[in-house]
Amino acid sequence: MKPSASKSFRIAVLASTRGTDLQAIIDEIKKGALKVELACVISNKEYCYALERARTQGFKTYFVNPRQTDGSKKDTAEFDAEMLEILESHAVDLVVLVGFMRILGSSFIQRFKNRIINVHPALIPKFCGKEFFGNNVHQAVLDAKEKETGMTIHFVEDGVDTGKIILQKKIAVTPTDTVETLKEKVQALEKEWYPKVIGWIRDNLY
Repeated sequence: MKPSASKSFRIAVLASTRGTDLQAIIDEIKKGALKVELACVISNKEYCYALERARTQGFKTYFVNPRQTDGSKKDTAEFDAEMLEILESHAVDLVVLVGFMRILGSSFIQRFKNRIINVHPALIPKFCGKEFFGNNVHQAVLDAKEKETGMTIHFVEDGVDTGKIILQKKIAVTPTDTVETLKEKVQALEKEWYPKVIGWIRDNLY
């Protein structure tokens, strides 16, 4: 996985939402703290703000339409094949998921085996799986009266939130916390640690 001296370590970000963690990655790249090249950002949402965020800062972006021209849904294999073509054209070393709201197919995962990572806004194995995304996660934490929550960075394998855990970081849940305050605190952890994990992988620690 480690790039040769003549080749930079290239990452691609797959995103479906606002791209808050994407901005943290971009900031670290611009500061020189994260020595990788952001080759492209891909989304299944045409007007995803993550695409706008990347585009306005000079990065290559792609919208991969999840629907056919007649409006019917593309199957997973076809959609993934379109993304793979883009990633391979950019010689991507690592695929980074940032709020990507699609489940990747087995062929895609095998093509980038141990080279796809995701950040989940809870402490896996708690509050993970298909139903747990976005604010649903934080509401579930509050409903369960958990004393702590946090974020998990993991490799992506077949299944949802099932890959090997790379890093977890925790925060306390206080009696005054709301969905919004938990979201802010967990996102602060993500923005701090996601770029660091990318750097660790780039340095061949994983």
